Amino acid sequence: MQFDVGLIIGLAMVAALTFYALTGGADFGGGVWDLFAFGPRAQAQRQTIVRAISPIWEANHVWLILVIVLLFTCFPSAFFSICVALHIPLTILLFGIIMRGSAFVFRSYGSQSGGEQRLWGRVFAVSSCLTPILLGIVIGAISNDRLRTTGQNFYSIFIDAWFQPFPFAVGFLALALFAYLAAVYLTLDTADANVQSDFRMRALISFFISALIAVVVFVLARSEAPGIYDHLHRSYPELAVTAIFAGLALFSLLKRRYKLARAFAAVQITMILWGWVASQYPFLVRPDVTIHDAAANERTLQLVIIALAFGAAVLFPSLLYLYRVFKAEQAPERTQ
Repeated sequence: MQFDVGLIIGLAMVAALTFYALTGGADFGGGVWDLFAFGPRAQAQRQTIVRAISPIWEANHVWLILVIVLLFTCFPSAFFSICVALHIPLTILLFGIIMRGSAFVFRSYGSQSGGEQRLWGRVFAVSSCLTPILLGIVIGAISNDRLRTTGQNFYSIFIDAWFQPFPFAVGFLALALFAYLAAVYLTLDTADANVQSDFRMRALISFFISALIAVVVFVLARSEAPGIYDHLHRSYPELAVTAIFAGLALFSLLKRRYKLARAFAAVQITMILWGWVASQYPFLVRPDVTIHDAAANERTLQLVIIALAFGAAVLFPSLLYLYRVFKAEQAPERTQ
């Protein structure tokens, strides 16, 4: 039996993106709710967010790093196209990740004066909002058939692909989904019933906002990303499964079954991501770069697969141990 090694590595990248969305995405969403914490329980809300993400937040970036390394090593022409044409949003994206991490550390371990705490808290929260938007813009840009590495002027090469309504809509959809996922997770990271209700309400609000933005993305895709639109227009089973899990997550939130809500929300986000992957296949960058055309030589891909197998044998037990140790220490008494 002949294995498509390029496809296997592509699936590994999809898996890494999924883990990043479900872990790092929720951390970004936590920063969103840090920015929008208000009312008499604002400080308690922020403390819940810090307690939830501080033990493991930096480890989540291992998935993004893995995607970048695999793209660079195994699909160099796709890496070249993305990094050249999208270097502006990518640079801002990386800057946002750095500023977010730095601000979180400075707020946690720096001066405890009110002014500095507010400053670094605001930098952390704003960066947490900016970064998912840029991540979504990049995803939208590689899907809308505009990305080119040659052109007549600066705008056509470096601006045109991403400075369009569709990529920005995808960016705001990513922000809304990450905020939704974070709010659902945070309902299980506090023993205070009032704070739990606060995050429940935020989860419900962000659920409906993300649904509205998803409709906008679908409408814009018809003219700006026809390949994506055509696939979504035909893939009724995929859309139905996603809608079912979204409905189950919503029902669980309404019934305050938070553990179920967390599981269903995670599956919902996974189905949305996988739906985009399916609609993008076989392209890494529309409309010219496919996963097979961009693949490095087969020997390189085989060695990478071997490295992935050994790396997974170390990475997954290490992350599991990390989560069990640090999250168990800070876990509150939880409700169903």
